[in-house]
Amino acid sequence: MTGILTGGTGSRAWRNWAGTVTARPSRQVSPASADAVAAAVRRAAEDGLRVKAVGTGHSFTATAATDGVLIRPERLVGIRKLDRAAGTVTVAAGTPLGRLNAALARAGLSLTNMGDIMEQTVSGATATGTHGTGRDSASIAAQIRALELVTADGSLLRCSPGENPDVFAVARVGLGALGVVTSVTFAVEPLFLLTAREEPMSFDRVTAEFDQHVAENEHFEFYWFPHTDNCNTKRNNRSAGPAAPLGRVRGWIDDEFLSNGVFQVACSLGRAVPATVPPLARVSSRALSARTYTDIPYKVFTTPRRVRFVEMEYALPREAVVEALREVKAMVERSPLRVSFPVEVRTAPADDIALSTASGRESAYVAVHLFRGTPHHAYFTAVERVMTAHGGRPHWGKIHTRDAAYLSAAYPRFGEFTALRDRLDPDRLFGNDYLRRVLGD
Repeated sequence: MTGILTGGTGSRAWRNWAGTVTARPSRQVSPASADAVAAAVRRAAEDGLRVKAVGTGHSFTATAATDGVLIRPERLVGIRKLDRAAGTVTVAAGTPLGRLNAALARAGLSLTNMGDIMEQTVSGATATGTHGTGRDSASIAAQIRALELVTADGSLLRCSPGENPDVFAVARVGLGALGVVTSVTFAVEPLFLLTAREEPMSFDRVTAEFDQHVAENEHFEFYWFPHTDNCNTKRNNRSAGPAAPLGRVRGWIDDEFLSNGVFQVACSLGRAVPATVPPLARVSSRALSARTYTDIPYKVFTTPRRVRFVEMEYALPREAVVEALREVKAMVERSPLRVSFPVEVRTAPADDIALSTASGRESAYVAVHLFRGTPHHAYFTAVERVMTAHGGRPHWGKIHTRDAAYLSAAYPRFGEFTALRDRLDPDRLFGNDYLRRVLGD
């Protein structure tokens, strides 16, 4: 098969970034083109093997796990077309977001919004609903203007608002259940500047003023440090300039030394001696001081994440998030739990994608984390109980226990997605245990 590298029968194990999922596919292939992807899919079907495409493994769930054929992304990379007149860029599905962002910046262009890491592939990030925070600008998937995917019969299907619009309506957050995405076309705009203002704030103040901060800022998020009343807020707004990036020394101290190096040591100590977590939280929550800087978007939106963790995140109706967060805080305070990672709160406008966590409603996100290797079941279960009581929708790529019965009630257009899946993949060539749980048979 031209354009395919294969690991052969009994290929090596695959693990995700957090080490929470291990899969042992029968073979692994690395196609370099859409035609090669299609050939790999057809051969897998002939051999009676299921197929999953994987990105860089930043999902915490088994979204991409398979015992069949694992399609790896490393050769399906690069920009295919840059259309300045249309304001779009078409990029191969395995391209990491960091590579795309850097290439767009060199061309004087940018995505409108993005999440806070850049290691994911464009297809992996969009398939699971990766998002940042924004008053008016939504997830990465909401910025898709077209995509192409290889379906179960090995054919290449292109979809956009004008071509196969029924597929486009749901495939932008496709969970890998509809086919293998081979390219994505995003809306882009001329490169702009963002001014970031980061400021410590008390829990009571930030929750009391939450709606005001969301209304007054293009992008607002905050982190609450469990076992304290301390939060760190971040407001990003467009700026006429001039650019004023973080100084190299200040950036290294804050983002590498404190947020990664010292934090890694603190988390390791907290895992070994849980009693140290509350005092360490009180110290670390005061370590980062206020700062303001102005830079191009991806350098403001994203931060290095070198401390490995496990994560659960729920999207709530925006009006419910403050009450839910207060309930989580009260739960932590009355429990024996020791939580070393801050809790992250972000927002998104409603969008029109069937299985987007913001589908049809303005949303706010509560993300909880624990250092990798720390028992997380009790904490995540307690938080999940609060989130589901408020109508929460779990992030598709992060740890949760919800199933199709719950999710079909949480998503008004759930049936639209599963009906399209029945049409495109009736034999579940792209299925796995995770999809069976969240989508049903």
